[in-house]
Amino acid sequence: MADDSSSVKLKGKESFGVDPDTLSPEQKKHFITRNLEEVLGEDRLEALLKEGKNIGVYWGTATTGKPHIAYYVGVMKLADFLRAGCAVTVLLADLHGYLDNLKAPWELLAHRTKYYEFIIKAMLESIGVPLDKLKFVRGTDYQLSREYTLDVYRMTSVVTEHDAKKAGAEVVKQVKNALLSGLLYPGLQALDEEYLKVDAQFGGEDQRKIFTFAEKYLPHLGYKKRIHLMNPMVPGLTGAKMSSSEPDSKIDPLDSAQVVRKKLQKAFCEPAKVEGNGVLAFAKHVLFPILSGEEFVIDREEKFGGRVTFTVYQDLEEAYKKDEVYPLDLKNGVANELNKMLEPIRQQFAASKEMQDLRDLAYPAEKPKSKAKVGASDRAVDYSRLDVRVGRVLSVEKHPDADTLYLEKVDVGDKEPRTVVSGLAKYLTMEELHERNVVVLCNLKPANMRGIKSEAMLLAASSDDKVELLVPPPGSKPGQRVFVDGYNTEEPDEMLNPKKKIFEQIQPDLKTNSKLLATYRGIPLSTDEGGVTVKSLSGASIR
Repeated sequence: MADDSSSVKLKGKESFGVDPDTLSPEQKKHFITRNLEEVLGEDRLEALLKEGKNIGVYWGTATTGKPHIAYYVGVMKLADFLRAGCAVTVLLADLHGYLDNLKAPWELLAHRTKYYEFIIKAMLESIGVPLDKLKFVRGTDYQLSREYTLDVYRMTSVVTEHDAKKAGAEVVKQVKNALLSGLLYPGLQALDEEYLKVDAQFGGEDQRKIFTFAEKYLPHLGYKKRIHLMNPMVPGLTGAKMSSSEPDSKIDPLDSAQVVRKKLQKAFCEPAKVEGNGVLAFAKHVLFPILSGEEFVIDREEKFGGRVTFTVYQDLEEAYKKDEVYPLDLKNGVANELNKMLEPIRQQFAASKEMQDLRDLAYPAEKPKSKAKVGASDRAVDYSRLDVRVGRVLSVEKHPDADTLYLEKVDVGDKEPRTVVSGLAKYLTMEELHERNVVVLCNLKPANMRGIKSEAMLLAASSDDKVELLVPPPGSKPGQRVFVDGYNTEEPDEMLNPKKKIFEQIQPDLKTNSKLLATYRGIPLSTDEGGVTVKSLSGASIR
């Protein structure tokens, strides 16, 4: 939704030092509504602000899976509410977590609620939000009371099954034979507005049906309609909604700096495309508001454009759409800023044995579940099938029976080096190959080449009369996986079936681009250290 940011002079980090009572109703409204997707009851919000009322607002989170960095999107809005002088309540909705298809087992509720409170407070502190203005409430502190229980029964006497199902469709887990508890969920969330004595409820856009449900049914019980404030839904790292139940789509605030960087490197991040780009969305909704005019820095080698900085998100988005900033550039910049934010949380957790024990109690290790193995024939034929790694050539010699072939020993991270027979004798000297880092396809079926079995293939770009080996980025180590964004969520085939001609089907999409990056379907081949390159061949086929 549009906001009147141009008329508001207060800025991010500075505004906590400003007394909200000195703000005009328009300034307060700006902080309450900026970057929201939608407001239901905007006229009521304006009327309350003109009356001089400090708005009471609550944000509820069901204590189910572990909190993840998408919570920062909500946390940023809590900061805005506090800037506007709102009385903010965080509801740790433990009972809701239990009712939602038993996502939170009853015996774990208390532990998970404490863990959520610790993580959310730590996230708030990591961006400088004062906790003294916040109130944390657990659902079971009042939802098991006589009065609340009677209102639940009153609610069930006026709500239809159709409306209850419809309201929970985007939030409550949908199963074929739904439990009755899932039908109660929207009614309880509506009643929370009355029992927490707030003027507004804040949540994601996926809560809209529950919000309209509350507006319809609370008046049936004699309670007033509330204002509803909706944040946009931020895509996860796989391009879908960031979710606690999808490990590949989210980053835990306690993940190490290395794990954060690794998960971001694997994130789906289509070049020049903004829609569905979770990395770009996180920069927009979290990093740039926190930086508040300070520089967002992308450090890269001069040959890839050199160091670049942005102070306004729109400039970053435009540069990304124009291919001036590549996915790997964006990921590295976001990883650097995110790790700065998360480091205080990691340190706080590492120093608290109590919190470490609490996490283990809240999320006990699960026993591995046996599941049917998906056959290779059931998978799409794309880059994810290939086991491509960084290798290092340890030795080179001429093939004893063929002058055009080299015989190399290549370290690809296995216990023993692999024997590789390559046709590079016409293009490179043995000295140029020796002790060189290369890119190796490791899951081809071993093949006899003039009497010697070749156990892998060195990947190179080629034109009619020229061949250039792919070059891993500096710092890459033998055995390191060479991945492609969007094609790295599954393990590669153990061995490619030569009868299916899998590599032959994938190979036409392997090419170098105008910036000398090796790509698959236009997306760069990368390691955790950066993109794979060639020396001079652009628009060349890779094989």
